[in-house]
Amino acid sequence: MAGRAPVRTPRAPRTPKRPARPRSTPVPRESPVRRLYVRARRAWDRPLTAYYLILGAALLITALGLVMVYSASMIQALQLNLPASYFFRKQFVAAVLGSALLLIAMRMPLKLHRALSYPILAGSVFLMVLVQIPGIGRSVNGNQNWIYLGGPFQLQPSEFGKLALVLWGADLLARKQDKRLLTQWKHMLVPLVPVTFMLLGLIMLGGDMGTAIILTAILFGLLWLAGAPTRLFAGVLSIAAVLGVILIKTSPNRMARLQCIGATEPGPGDSCWQAVHGIYALASGGFFGSGLGASVEKWGQLPEPHTDFIFAITGEELGLAGTLSVLALFAALGYAGIRVAGRTEDPFVRYAAGGVTTWITAQAVVNIGAVLGLLPIAGVPLPLFSYGGSALLPTMFAVGLLIAFARQDPAAKAALAMRQPRVRWNTMRRRVKARSSGER
Repeated sequence: MAGRAPVRTPRAPRTPKRPARPRSTPVPRESPVRRLYVRARRAWDRPLTAYYLILGAALLITALGLVMVYSASMIQALQLNLPASYFFRKQFVAAVLGSALLLIAMRMPLKLHRALSYPILAGSVFLMVLVQIPGIGRSVNGNQNWIYLGGPFQLQPSEFGKLALVLWGADLLARKQDKRLLTQWKHMLVPLVPVTFMLLGLIMLGGDMGTAIILTAILFGLLWLAGAPTRLFAGVLSIAAVLGVILIKTSPNRMARLQCIGATEPGPGDSCWQAVHGIYALASGGFFGSGLGASVEKWGQLPEPHTDFIFAITGEELGLAGTLSVLALFAALGYAGIRVAGRTEDPFVRYAAGGVTTWITAQAVVNIGAVLGLLPIAGVPLPLFSYGGSALLPTMFAVGLLIAFARQDPAAKAALAMRQPRVRWNTMRRRVKARSSGER
């Protein structure tokens, strides 16, 4: 028997091999720092950033200022046989009134702001003239810049002169820019510079050199925004510098303040007592301070602890962390003001926002520089922070101006409109009509 042929099982068809996938180059991962930077940049470029920065920084500075006014003024109030919360209560009332002014300024249209510039200027000049009348004006710390209102209340008209100069100067320059007159130097200077010098003269009659410095800074800020040529700007600056030197040389008190720059010892006759003890307060605070209410310098060592030198008490009680926080808030407020002035197409908004930003930042620099011993003591309060209703009220109105200007940006208007709830009354009416006649 023949052998059987081997049975071959059919082979399964070979599946074609898949081509090897090309190896993709690995995508480099973005670093967390880079991602954080991109997110922060996007948030920074949002249309409502300036609005929230101005509102948040101003409210935080005011709230922290109320806390520090209470802490810094308790001992002085008790020494005057007054309740410990005496100065705090007055500052709190001023903050409430200032908040109302801020809300009013936020909601006022630009035309009304411009219309109020002349009445505010005329009222400020009238009050500053009244200050120099014997029996009406009152002298405080050698400066006759106050009007007695009765009871514990006084008014310093020169503080409202800052607001008047900003509004009136912005309206004046905006009208001249619309008529294309700012290319001529006489239209740029007249009547802005003569009116400013009139305000400076009324202020200097009372001896308030600090407020005069702030008004001069506002004038230079307006001229800079108006595009004053370098020669013209340098000429006005030279005249102001010569007048400042004359005023300092003719006053022994101002000369003594100038000599206290960088002082580390009280000097002969304790002429630099305040400047030196301000440095002592900052130095003893360390990184995190001695604690809220635990200041030593406010127990009679440091004069004016709740007004001109409240920043020193802040450094002593809250330390470097507290002072840097205050500086960061002022930096945010200043940046937001510059951003509003730089992004607008309205000339009045640009000049007014730049003027307010110059006012607040220049006053903060002068006050903090004096506390640090880098500038002479000018006697100006820290904006929104120091004790003083006459300074707080116009400053909060000016912050309301900045907020109103930030809301006027077209992109900010659209963003705010999207966040406002809307009731669809038409849809509700359609639903009511769709019901059958038998429903009740």
